[in-house]
Amino acid sequence: MTQALAVTRAPKLYLLTNDDKFAVLYAKLEAALATGLIGLLQIRRKKTLQLPDGAAELYAEAQQIVRLAKSHHVPVVINDDIELAEKLGVGVHLGQQDGDINDAKRHLKPEQTIGRTCHSDVDLVKEAKKEGASYAAMGAIFASNTKPNADIISRQLLVEGCQQGIDICVIGGLSAENITELSGLPIAYVAVVGDIMDLPVQKIAMRCQQWQQALDTWYAPAR
Repeated sequence: MTQALAVTRAPKLYLLTNDDKFAVLYAKLEAALATGLIGLLQIRRKKTLQLPDGAAELYAEAQQIVRLAKSHHVPVVINDDIELAEKLGVGVHLGQQDGDINDAKRHLKPEQTIGRTCHSDVDLVKEAKKEGASYAAMGAIFASNTKPNADIISRQLLVEGCQQGIDICVIGGLSAENITELSGLPIAYVAVVGDIMDLPVQKIAMRCQQWQQALDTWYAPAR
């Protein structure tokens, strides 16, 4: 059995975009990225893709977001679209039905991130590692506004996922308050959408700071 790695660094904050109008989204991303606390950014714009010329619109948006992220030295992944990731020179996050890891590796540079959704299935985590994914995303940790009917993962399965020798990302209903329930687990990324992106622009930076305060105590010794 593969043992958990002796991880002693806190998880990185992994921000996902929402479906705000682009001008509002961009302002929120500026506020979040300027804090220096975002470790990874995912471009996920489902409503944009549903527009008549959605692919072209997404490409135009993504170009601007990638430039902004690069100015803050934050790596970017595109949700589900290997071709777009290759065009933009960024990484990709793949759902189970949304692309092949080996295909992504053929099109992307070795240093570009490849994430894989694994839900609560440890076998999928093992498969993601075997195929060479950068990280495996597990969840949902809690119910969320984005996916209110998602299956909630048990702590035992999450612990087993953390023992497979691949970076683990947790996602689903996470907040700066409830994330402390996972403190001490060797998790690499904490994925957040609504708890940051649903706030007005002027509250984004403070919320990122509250997140960092929670993550800074990840390996604090119990009192």
